[in-house]
Amino acid sequence: MMLFSQTRGLPVLTAVEAASLGKVEAVSIDAATATVSYLRLAGTSRHADAVSWSAVEAVGPDAVIVRSRMAAGRTAPDVPEHHEVVGRRVLTDQGTEHGTVKDVAFDPDSGRVLTLFTALGDIPGERLIGVGPYAVVVRAVDR
Repeated sequence: MMLFSQTRGLPVLTAVEAASLGKVEAVSIDAATATVSYLRLAGTSRHADAVSWSAVEAVGPDAVIVRSRMAAGRTAPDVPEHHEVVGRRVLTDQGTEHGTVKDVAFDPDSGRVLTLFTALGDIPGERLIGVGPYAVVVRAVDR
């Protein structure tokens, strides 16, 4: 398990060329699959401003390794719009507010979202429905 907060600032390096692509600035989620879809980069070279999760070979405590510049090369408009998750309010599909996202745990091998840590408790990743500019939406717990 790894946290979004642990990935911020990690250098992104290529395995083939041993080149630096920049540092992780943010992590994008595909809500439909509840997985990490892209790593958004800061301090980038001209090669990429985002790296598709499919190009990631490994995520560790010291760096993110991607296969190559060619595998990593994605620039706008190819990359979907990013909506920050951390700090965003959480709403259930029934309209109940559930605090704000403090951090997100994910599996560094698969990119699967494991847990949304919120101000009002933890939410399993499989309850994630959507991520937008206003809120993160999750399925309400059946009572």
